[in-house]
Amino acid sequence: MGAAGATGGATLRSLAAMGAPTRALTRDPDRLAATLDSGTRPLVDPTYADAADPRSLREALREARQLFLTMANGPHQVEHELRTIDIAGECGVEHVVKISAPAAEPRSPVAVSRGHHRTEEHLLASGMAATVLRPYAFMQKLLLQAPGIAAAGVMHGAMERARCNYVDVRDIGDIAADVLTRPELAGGTYELTGGRAYSHPEVAELIGELLGRPVRYVDLAPDELRAHLMTRAGMPEWLATHVVEIQRLAVLRKEEPDPTITRLTGRVPRTLPAFLEEHLPLFR
Repeated sequence: MGAAGATGGATLRSLAAMGAPTRALTRDPDRLAATLDSGTRPLVDPTYADAADPRSLREALREARQLFLTMANGPHQVEHELRTIDIAGECGVEHVVKISAPAAEPRSPVAVSRGHHRTEEHLLASGMAATVLRPYAFMQKLLLQAPGIAAAGVMHGAMERARCNYVDVRDIGDIAADVLTRPELAGGTYELTGGRAYSHPEVAELIGELLGRPVRYVDLAPDELRAHLMTRAGMPEWLATHVVEIQRLAVLRKEEPDPTITRLTGRVPRTLPAFLEEHLPLFR
């Protein structure tokens, strides 16, 4: 599920590279099909499914053995994920790989993480084999800073000088594909980070070095950042609150890189400098 999203798309591409036939669930199969290259297309079956539509889920999950479950954060995420897990069990799915989040605990300071905890518990009680992936902040989310950096050489946040464990979604996709195709990896809970944690001032300095001009980090109070995201970036209040909570989590709990990606794949994770250089035109 979530084949058209960042993590789902990365997993779909990793599975296709392995030659694994995959049913890609999306609310717009034609649009997804149009994005597939000639090498990927024969392995992928774009299929309509909507988490709010139980009938479509039952049809889409027919004869499936495994389910990769990722959904965009949102007010109905827990409801939709619980329904999908229940229907997967009814349809005979044997193994679910769920994308979760750091600090997925009942009293987490991040509301979305509390929801992930509830879904994790439901999945573990389902009787199906369950693998939980807990990736930290996506490198791809830093691209949201590109307009401000390009226009004014400024990036904003509320993380003070705390370091954050950034991870490339392509590494998440590689791990998910491995878990889905290597039975010996199924059943664990895996924390996923890059090889180094970075503070926002360090990210600003790194981007400035790549651009050849100064980039300044402006640290805001949490309420100021929330207002900035709502007015300047047009985020709904719940999403702006989530971004602030994630940043404050790094302040409350020191983040250190986790070796899981290297341990499972035998290679080092993609690096933030390489990622930023790859996308540098967006910051110019």
